[in-house]
Amino acid sequence: MITGYYKIADRIIKITSFYESVHKLCSEYRVDGDVYCDIEVEVTRADIDNEIARSENGDRYQEGYLEELAVYRKIATEMLRYDTFLMHGSVVSVDGQAYMFTAKSGTGKSTHAKLWCDLLGEKAVMVNDDKPLIRVGSNKTTVYGTPYNGKHRRGNNMAVPLKAICYLTRSETNSIEEVSSKDLYHILLQQIYRPGDKELLIKTVSLIDKLTKEVKFYILKCNMDISAAKTSYNAMKG
Repeated sequence: MITGYYKIADRIIKITSFYESVHKLCSEYRVDGDVYCDIEVEVTRADIDNEIARSENGDRYQEGYLEELAVYRKIATEMLRYDTFLMHGSVVSVDGQAYMFTAKSGTGKSTHAKLWCDLLGEKAVMVNDDKPLIRVGSNKTTVYGTPYNGKHRRGNNMAVPLKAICYLTRSETNSIEEVSSKDLYHILLQQIYRPGDKELLIKTVSLIDKLTKEVKFYILKCNMDISAAKTSYNAMKG
């Protein structure tokens, strides 16, 4: 077994795995030495088998990749004890504030986030392009970059205050409107990791409720042109 220590979302995590690939994935988050850890993750054969069962055609994937998924599932579960949850989405930081784009798979959230980077240049920094972590605190919600940042590997080891969440739908023309959290609540539930443990599931719902009071919400109808980024940026920056 291989062991390493990593700092993710301000927590020290000890990861023990069968394969080296998960440690390569997390290398930018590594901390040196045998240090105190907040979370311990050790993968078993049953965990890998569980990922095979969960994934469509899971038996076709390499076990190293399936182990990476198992590790993050365990991390996401334990992070809930620290008021932190995993949400699928692409996050861009502009002027020290983070904007998250979420949508059904294949809609184009990653493409839209990249359009922001194309539009704003060095002013925009990609925080995470797939599976960021969000901590809901007292009067402050923070989004964190993580090693699990999508197939294009776009993201950074950073923490940024979260200002707004935008749900994307496809359209030939661009339009955006600010909506109440009630309008997006069911969508948030779909995009947030939900643990099997009942107590932690209740904690997840509580964190979502807190989130809805701290950030703004938008619905964006958009095409995949740079004009879509202009529409969303001008509205969301306030």
